[in-house]
Amino acid sequence: MEHDLVVFVPGFLGTRLRRDGQDLWARCSEQLIGSAAAALTEVALPPGLGDAPPEGPFRLDADALLQVPDSVPGLLSCMGYRDIRGALGDPRDAQFVPFGYDWRLSHRLVARQLKARVARELDRWHAEVDAYYPDRTDDPRVILVCHATGGLIGRHYLECENGRETARTLVTLGTPQQGLVQAARMLAGHAIPGDAGPGADVAARLNEALRDWALNLPAVVEMLPSYPAVRVEGKSRERRITDNRYPVPGLPGDAVREGLAFQEEFRLACDEHRRVGPLPYTVHCLGSVDFPSPEALVLSSDGSRITDSLPGTGDGTVPHRSAIADWTGTAPMLWTGFRNSDLSSSPALRDAMIAIRAGRPPGGTLAGEEGIALHLPRDPVAAGRPFVIELLGHDLPRRNLRTFMWRSGRPDKQPVIFRQYGPDRYRAELEATPGRWVVEALVDRPKGRDRRDVTVVAV
Repeated sequence: MEHDLVVFVPGFLGTRLRRDGQDLWARCSEQLIGSAAAALTEVALPPGLGDAPPEGPFRLDADALLQVPDSVPGLLSCMGYRDIRGALGDPRDAQFVPFGYDWRLSHRLVARQLKARVARELDRWHAEVDAYYPDRTDDPRVILVCHATGGLIGRHYLECENGRETARTLVTLGTPQQGLVQAARMLAGHAIPGDAGPGADVAARLNEALRDWALNLPAVVEMLPSYPAVRVEGKSRERRITDNRYPVPGLPGDAVREGLAFQEEFRLACDEHRRVGPLPYTVHCLGSVDFPSPEALVLSSDGSRITDSLPGTGDGTVPHRSAIADWTGTAPMLWTGFRNSDLSSSPALRDAMIAIRAGRPPGGTLAGEEGIALHLPRDPVAAGRPFVIELLGHDLPRRNLRTFMWRSGRPDKQPVIFRQYGPDRYRAELEATPGRWVVEALVDRPKGRDRRDVTVVAV
């Protein structure tokens, strides 16, 4: 409703991590791109932390939402939240709460932190709301909007931390309700395929550094897929990562047990509440099936090696089969034409939030039928070596196509020249210096936009 408190929970990477005023993650990720072997040491966590908060040198300040594109190679990207308030339907300053948190930590711990923050902010808003909405007919509650893995935090808060007593609505944006196969690849030491552009030596270095780091990050462990996400060459049956006959090589059993215990705890809470009655809040899930998304690991016929990943339909990050919130029983999906990393800034979200805050169910076709899509390498590419990007869309030259690329966090943009090689298909060949680069394509009549990021590493 219009007078409710709007709380936004970003996803993994979506909050700046700082120490002594310096953006520590930004510095460490740049060092990783530059081939520094110990790049992630300053943002590591101690082994066995579990649901406890870090102390001493492991503690970092999570002070503000991310504003520029960032990524963890082989896992997730985030384009930042430059105008999140506008995308949420422009709630008043006093009723908008951006919830920043340390995205390395257990979703259970962060859900408890969210509970404390919501309690404080809702008490404050109860004392102030009459000045803004004197004609309201009921007390304000919470509209919880969660991007990507932030939805795992939001739903855990609602069902396991008594948040359902405060919520009117949960909105998830590209949340991996049943986990990500990318988390399994990273924890098994295969985030970057060995035959990727940078070469086997660079891939091996990145994989070792990322695995050592991620194994001690509860958030990554809790992203492990709970759906059947393993295929074995020559076998027809899909398998779960708990399959004892074909365990995923390199994936520690302790991590599997911890990750699935987190999912099971949530499921048990949902089952218990369902016996009492229906959900006391509404759920709206925004997603997409317009972009190829990692769906399954492929193992060799004897199960000894990870040989490939299989794509499925999805939002570019979360496959269709993991995006559906089956735990709600009834919540429909709201399909859009936006990638996971762009859902939080899309007109589709604004359309949905305007309807939700007016007390109407969002429905019909949400904004986003853009008919334009960029395809960039998912894996890091090597500095100084050409890589190909593709653009798909109908009649783009007549729609005033503009394409640019720039280094993340820097203002200077340079044009990208695409050449047509087939009906509605365009290709460009690029080279770039080490760093995180963003490519953007814009068209008119009707207006459309797509953005992708690519990591370029030193070799």
